[in-house]
Amino acid sequence: MQAKFSIHEDQAVFLSSYKEHGFKDKSSMMREALNLLKKELESHKLRQSADLYAETYSEDAELKALTDAAVKEWPE
Repeated sequence: MQAKFSIHEDQAVFLSSYKEHGFKDKSSMMREALNLLKKELESHKLRQSADLYAETYSEDAELKALTDAAVKEWPE
């Protein structure tokens, strides 16, 4: 699949150095950049979710008590 998009001049210069970074062409460099961005955004989303769960846990005494009770009965 092909896509047309605009980039800044400094990005075009960087993209033209694809061989120096071990890529066979500009397209493979762009695909890798998009894959890295996708992974970073997914990781950020997971961190936000974990932070929200941690905040909810820290503010919920009933949930803490339930967790503590379950841990006490956990086999060693």
